[in-house]
Amino acid sequence: MDIILKQLKEVSFSVLPITFLVIILNFTIVPVETEMLLRFLIGALLVILGLGIFLFGANLGVVPIGNHMGETIARTNKYYWVGILGFILGFLITIAEPDLQILAHQVRIASGGVVSNVLILVVVSVGVGIMVGIGLIRIIHGTPLNIMFTSVYAIIFLLGLKTSEEFLAISVDASGATTGAMTTPFILALGYGVSQLKGGKTVEEDSFGMVGLASAGPIFAIMIMSIIKRLTNIQGTADAFVANVGIIRPYLNEFPKIAKESVFTLTPILVLFLIFNKFRFKLTKKNRNNILKGLLYTYIGLTLFLVGVNAGFMEVGRVMGEGIALSHPILLPVIGFLMGMVVVLAEPAVYVLTQQVEDVTSGYIKRKVILIALSAGIALAVSMSMLRIMIPSLKLWHFLLPGFALAALMSYAVPPIFVGIAYDSGGVASGPMTATFVLAFAQGAAGAIPTANVMVDGFGVIAMVAMTPLVAIQLLGFIFKIKSKKESY
Repeated sequence: MDIILKQLKEVSFSVLPITFLVIILNFTIVPVETEMLLRFLIGALLVILGLGIFLFGANLGVVPIGNHMGETIARTNKYYWVGILGFILGFLITIAEPDLQILAHQVRIASGGVVSNVLILVVVSVGVGIMVGIGLIRIIHGTPLNIMFTSVYAIIFLLGLKTSEEFLAISVDASGATTGAMTTPFILALGYGVSQLKGGKTVEEDSFGMVGLASAGPIFAIMIMSIIKRLTNIQGTADAFVANVGIIRPYLNEFPKIAKESVFTLTPILVLFLIFNKFRFKLTKKNRNNILKGLLYTYIGLTLFLVGVNAGFMEVGRVMGEGIALSHPILLPVIGFLMGMVVVLAEPAVYVLTQQVEDVTSGYIKRKVILIALSAGIALAVSMSMLRIMIPSLKLWHFLLPGFALAALMSYAVPPIFVGIAYDSGGVASGPMTATFVLAFAQGAAGAIPTANVMVDGFGVIAMVAMTPLVAIQLLGFIFKIKSKKESY
């Protein structure tokens, strides 16, 4: 109980800044209906409760499962088995990811049904499965991460030359959306389990990078799909926005639907754990029950969190984006900056990653330092996304191409552990809060500005949020490198 209370206290400090920002905007620039504001405040409370319980459950259940599976896979010692098992685990964990389901639904609506949500789910999950398999083989083989990421993004760059503008945005958005509340703790633990069993001098560096590699899978998968299907010039339109009615009713409507979806989200992990435990892990009854208890907490936390986000957060983001774009468009980049600064603090996967960074490095790299770097990077990402919506001549690739190129060059000059942390951070920063509140804010703004296309400009914000941490965290790596040199004299 003490651990849950501590977790809830930490989460409160993360969620309250975005809550206060919305309240301030409501009483100054963009007043919203009283009912909507009250729904938002109830949503904030549910997000705090849900996130706290989810993180406790993930540490008790999801992380140990990932560690055990990683060790089991590593023991096979055959590359093809490692690749096949990695693909299956990556595919199953991704297809049930709530963030991806949200994005797939929004793509279907924005494309007028031309691109189905089922197609997006399957294609993206295949991409993640392939990269998880490759990532596990990389750990066993010992290939340096910087070489791996340079090669992967070079292929993506070549595919990008043939990909239409709208699918460039969607592909990188899908990359961020896949590494959310469920996939991140599992993939992180999977990589950690393999690296621990392999051992050696690079065990710390090998503990990171898996999420970053998994994030690259959806990019090339969506790009290849759009090239094969020749999907171009899809004119997006904002879906008709219908505000919820009542204060409690929207939550009562969302709860059974999300409770059911959360069952589907956790079922693949539960089934995999039971099968592996019977034939491989063979844990004691006490350890098995602890993990099952952890999965139950994860389910309760995830359900509360998603109900709070969907019923209380998303519509406020949409209304505020639209309202500011219509009344004070010049303020969009400033408010985007403030929003980016605080929204990352409420992402569940960010907590999981930063805690693992502190644990693996025995406190050498502090969690708060990583959070500050991420907060600054994502503030710039959202601010630049607002500028892109406002200025028609600014294209997504004007930001992404130099950003990814700079990140690739920096990876050869910073300590290897920061390369893995940076690419992992790019994936985890763009979780359910970004996929709902910030994406809704961007689509609201794009729908209100006549020169913007929702299909092109409304998407892409997650792509920006996924790119800036690569540079921000590696800049932090430079600082640590200089600091360690000074200490050695």
